[in-house]
Amino acid sequence: MPKYVIERTIPNAGKLSARELHDISAKSCRVLRDLGPQIQWFQSYVTDDKLYCIYLAPSPDLIREHAARGQFPVDSVREVKAVIDPSTAE
Repeated sequence: MPKYVIERTIPNAGKLSARELHDISAKSCRVLRDLGPQIQWFQSYVTDDKLYCIYLAPSPDLIREHAARGQFPVDSVREVKAVIDPSTAE
């Protein structure tokens, strides 16, 4: 299944409390349950004003549907073509 990186602008995301992050995560999980097992949230990275989320899904359209239902912002959805790390250099 394709893997995607989703960029979301959320002003002051890095200042969200643990409770706010919990609530956002819980909302996302509820929407994912409604959409079914073909879309999976792997993890998200929180920076000052952005979230970078990693999802598995059959298409970017399903990711955008998740965002619409959850009222989550989406700046871009990019398919991961390869993953590299220090071991790639060996």
